[in-house]
Amino acid sequence: MDKIREYFEKELGFKKHTDNFLDDLLKILKSKKTGKDTDFIWLKKETDALCRLAKKEGFQTEGKKTLIHELLTGYLKKEADAVPFETHPLKMISMQKEIENQYRLVDIMHRHFNGYEALEAGDYGCHIKYGRPERTMKVEEVLAEYFHAEAAALVRGGGTGAIRAMCYASLKPGSRILIHDAPLYKTTGITLEAMNVQIVRTDFNDFHNIEKELKKGIDVLYIQRVRQKLSDTYDEISIIEKARKIDPKVTILTDENYAVNKVEKTGASAGADMSAFSTFKLMGIPGIGIVIGTKKMIDIVHEQNYSGGGQVQGPEAMKTLRSLVENPVLLGVQSLSVDEIVKRLNQKEVPHVEKALKANIEERIVLVKLDLPIAREVIERAIDYGALPHPVGSESRYEVQALFYRIAKVMIDENPVLSRYVIRINPMRSGPDTVIRILNDSILDIMKQKEH
Repeated sequence: MDKIREYFEKELGFKKHTDNFLDDLLKILKSKKTGKDTDFIWLKKETDALCRLAKKEGFQTEGKKTLIHELLTGYLKKEADAVPFETHPLKMISMQKEIENQYRLVDIMHRHFNGYEALEAGDYGCHIKYGRPERTMKVEEVLAEYFHAEAAALVRGGGTGAIRAMCYASLKPGSRILIHDAPLYKTTGITLEAMNVQIVRTDFNDFHNIEKELKKGIDVLYIQRVRQKLSDTYDEISIIEKARKIDPKVTILTDENYAVNKVEKTGASAGADMSAFSTFKLMGIPGIGIVIGTKKMIDIVHEQNYSGGGQVQGPEAMKTLRSLVENPVLLGVQSLSVDEIVKRLNQKEVPHVEKALKANIEERIVLVKLDLPIAREVIERAIDYGALPHPVGSESRYEVQALFYRIAKVMIDENPVLSRYVIRINPMRSGPDTVIRILNDSILDIMKQKEH
């Protein structure tokens, strides 16, 4: 039964109930009891794989597939229920604050551009005085003021490019960088690996762990703003403030992707040396990122990005700024939609929804836990009702209809069983009625398939 055990632990993510499941499975395989084998709507691939492995062990599975399927369904639910399904979402700013942010950004634009400049596209090339387009430089001044930072830099490569620029400006080979003990975004991990730095991991949910590492000696403290795990509770702003008291000289970097214009402050406005994020997630054009922070560090970013081909040109900078104006109020509307969806789902408006939570695992989303392992089937069916099949930005200018998608890969890596029970829903620009209708109809369609 070693191969079957391996399948359950590695492929299905069983952690607690493997032994009990194997004992009950063995009873079924050795029993003379059989029944009618039928097609399954969920866990078909897993049941077939289990039967193949059992046959290799010398067992007969004909007439026992349904029994095995029922056993698998029951134990998978036990595994899923063993994972605490709770979140600790970031505190979102109010709709009124989002409106004020729009007004404030436009007010800043009035004070940096005269009326003729406001209607111009912008210039190209490395201005002899600034080393980048003059209009890009002026847009960066607007962004720095808007985000309460000393300086800002527009860079190529979206959020990934911004994080890399931030890391290149502050890390050297061999530098010790402290990160949260959780799966990193893949591109961030690649950046740190390529830079040949020493990665130190600790649990950020308890600041005493950070304090201990800072006292040992750390060059850079790197904080990702949005949650990496369901269990994450740490507060970025509190960490920055406490870390500064322990080691005033430590360089603090923050990844603000999916948090900008949703929370009160960025890391840079709270005392971090630099913060990085993508404008594509803020309704901007593809491929542009922002680094904000101290003038000293942003000057290094500009110095390292002197090449003409690496510059964000003036027209791109203006398009980015104009797009950013639309973002705060849209995010406020989206947040209201998320709140209403969670409220209604937890009032049992949709069958087979066990629980709904607000979360900041990547973007602001609804996590929906079902009472059957049909999350993947519901997602596939929702696409036929107009739900987006995959993210683009996420929350980019191209994403208007609601997104029904698998949970974030960092969550799957931590608890694979949840991928069969939990759906990630981002309403994008849609209202609660639309999301609830699609979810309800998709689940009903799957259950009708089972009845037939």
